[in-house]
Amino acid sequence: MLLSAGQARAQLDNRAFMSEEPGIRRGILFLENPLHEYKFRVLQDRRDSLGQVLLSLNAFTFFKDNEYFNKIIEGYTLFGTQLNPQLAYYPIKGLRLEAGVFLWKDFGNPQLQLVRPTYRATWTKGPNQFILGNIRPHLNHQYIEPLFNFERVMLNPLEEGLQYRLQTSKLWLDVWVDWQRQQYRYSNYQEQLAGGLSSRFSLTRPENAIQVVLPFQFTATHSGGQIDTLDKPLQTLFNEAIGLEARMMLGYRLRAFRLNAYALGFQDRSFTQVFPFKRGAGLYLNGTLETKHVHTMLSYWQGRRFIAPLGGDLYQGVSRTVNNPAYREANRHLLLLRLLRDFRISDAAALTVRVEPVYDLNARLLDFSFGIYLNFRQEWLLGNVRQRVRVGQ
Repeated sequence: MLLSAGQARAQLDNRAFMSEEPGIRRGILFLENPLHEYKFRVLQDRRDSLGQVLLSLNAFTFFKDNEYFNKIIEGYTLFGTQLNPQLAYYPIKGLRLEAGVFLWKDFGNPQLQLVRPTYRATWTKGPNQFILGNIRPHLNHQYIEPLFNFERVMLNPLEEGLQYRLQTSKLWLDVWVDWQRQQYRYSNYQEQLAGGLSSRFSLTRPENAIQVVLPFQFTATHSGGQIDTLDKPLQTLFNEAIGLEARMMLGYRLRAFRLNAYALGFQDRSFTQVFPFKRGAGLYLNGTLETKHVHTMLSYWQGRRFIAPLGGDLYQGVSRTVNNPAYREANRHLLLLRLLRDFRISDAAALTVRVEPVYDLNARLLDFSFGIYLNFRQEWLLGNVRQRVRVGQ
């Protein structure tokens, strides 16, 4: 039996990027209440899955145009496609093995950006899920954007390491480690890793008209090692966020209204200070109106000496630009508007359109981004090798 975590709308509705069936109609396999959509769900009735061999294809085409003219992050365009064909096999009950190849091609570049083998072992037992190899990456962790950049779905599509996920009637939990760069004896580079914890605790019952959830999120990044030839200091950075989320059901056309509020922190625990700020904090407020045709989200960000290595570019207190790398903004104030729409093509495919203007209250500057994303994911049963295995093997 294949189990996977249903996806919710912690901040944005990113289900088309995470669900095994991007275009699935709401209310069929997903619970209509998104604050309780994290339950491991049965994708198919696979009581006889033992011995099954399947072919799966994950295809993702993206276009994101960032029309930014500020000193924190300049404008650029991401335009390309990513493919991940894999074979999946169920050797024993609850264990799924996957192996394939990941291909990434940017449009306007005749060469492939990335060609890499992929492997994942997923063991599901009751409410617990253990993943080794290529873990469920980026948006599957359900972080808010100041802690985890949405663009990682395009720029950092693979994460390799360990992951543990838990779903009970009250708690959803994701603990993960991404081993980004392996170090060897006499390496002229540092080892790099990232990890964290993302959790959501429900304070209300699923049948309540108003749902309240308490999220806690944590990330850590580390660069170091003891067997390289570099005279470079270790670097360890922490970020965390605690919040309160509420969602009120409305009706058919005006489906729901959501309010999210988060307090964030940043700490540089390195022995030698690398960044200009040692500590920082942030306040992130969101209000979202969900309708039948479009989701409209208004957000306010206030960052004070805030840095998040894995976080969205716009929320940083230090520049990530090419032309102004030394620029610093200790107090950052932003107002963001997001217009979001998923167009269902089939259960296996969905087209997502997003328009996101952002107003810098300090610089009195209006920037915006526009994105179109096509997600396709499907599996085909090739056969069952269980009957072909000799007795005693």
